[in-house]
Amino acid sequence: MIHIYTGDGKGKTTAAVGLAVRAAGNNKKIVFAQFIKSMPSGELISLEKLGVVIIRSELRLGFTFLMDEKTKTLCRKEQRRILENAAAAVQKEKPGLIILDEALDALNAAMLDEDALRSFIQTLPADCELVLTGRPVPEWLADIADYYSQIKKIKHPFDKGVKARDGIER
Repeated sequence: MIHIYTGDGKGKTTAAVGLAVRAAGNNKKIVFAQFIKSMPSGELISLEKLGVVIIRSELRLGFTFLMDEKTKTLCRKEQRRILENAAAAVQKEKPGLIILDEALDALNAAMLDEDALRSFIQTLPADCELVLTGRPVPEWLADIADYYSQIKKIKHPFDKGVKARDGIER
């Protein structure tokens, strides 16, 4: 089944990580592929301790809307590499759960190829749950999703200038 966590609120990745923790507690193998983000975050340390396969970029390329063309090209290559490595991990690990964190943001920023994502989804084993986070959700993906949850921001400290805090936002 396909799960989508979207919206402008805090908690999309947190919801996906919560599902990973539940799956790990039920002895499922998990692959967690993280797109766009490259900063260290506490959830990755916890997931590694649970035996989750983590796939992400270590390149700190910054925000996509601030990138020059050379950096955008490098970012596209990195996002493609992450998706290819996720596909290879699915073949090797036979996970019960795969999470493509921020894949929708990468898709929206034209850093991830839509055809490649469609192909990835179509080739997943029937017994593998897929989670995608980010925004916006393309119509074709909304149509095939089994779960579609939207997280709406009402208030957030960032609006008052509070930066991301370790253990809370990262």
